[in-house]
Amino acid sequence: MKIRVMIVDDEPLARKRIQLFLLDEPDLEIVGECVNGAEAIEQIGRHNPDLVFLDVQMPEVSGFDVLRALPADRWPLVIFVTAHDQHALEAFEVHALDYLLKPFKLSRFRQALQRARQNLNAQDVNGQKQRFREWLLAQEQIAYPSRLTVKSGERTVFVEISDVDCIEAAGNYAILHVGATNHILRETLANLEAKLSPKRFLRVSRSAIVNLDRIKALEPATRGEHVVLLKDGRKFTLTRGVREVQQRLESFC
Repeated sequence: MKIRVMIVDDEPLARKRIQLFLLDEPDLEIVGECVNGAEAIEQIGRHNPDLVFLDVQMPEVSGFDVLRALPADRWPLVIFVTAHDQHALEAFEVHALDYLLKPFKLSRFRQALQRARQNLNAQDVNGQKQRFREWLLAQEQIAYPSRLTVKSGERTVFVEISDVDCIEAAGNYAILHVGATNHILRETLANLEAKLSPKRFLRVSRSAIVNLDRIKALEPATRGEHVVLLKDGRKFTLTRGVREVQQRLESFC
């Protein structure tokens, strides 16, 4: 039986490179190719691949976000495709997973693939996945702060992240909506997103991040689009897959 493989990368050249290298591997079968994290969550759930080449750094939904959104019993074995620093790569190795550092050569690709084959044949493959999942969740708890610091003139305000309803982009600034109070930060939405736990917050579009606990409903809009309705009445156009958002909400609950 062939090993079912999926490729997830937002860069066409990177996907093509993996495809070409896989042509010489008769025991592998490509069952899907995804251009972003949201698509990957849906396709992995549909095709249930054995092995996924997963790009870590993708806009809006990273490779780590993809894994967080999947139920534990649907995790495939993963070869990360990444440009992360050595510290992160060492963490991958400790947890019996492998990585390809862009740009990677055929020899390194085959080495990672052989390691994946060995892991798939190992009796403890589910244990390996579980240990990495535990590590990933632990890193999430360590990495994300509980408060944001807002400076206004000589005054400094500490905002509890759990109190933030949503965040809107305004050029190179961001507006924190906290109940009836707004705070302005001289920081991009992308920088703020990196500080927020993906288990609690979701970037619904290029210009908005919402607290999952504040979402009241997902409503259909024109041209097949959907909007996110918050409990305070605010609405934001959703530019990512509805199914992914539903999965995130179910996981959050």
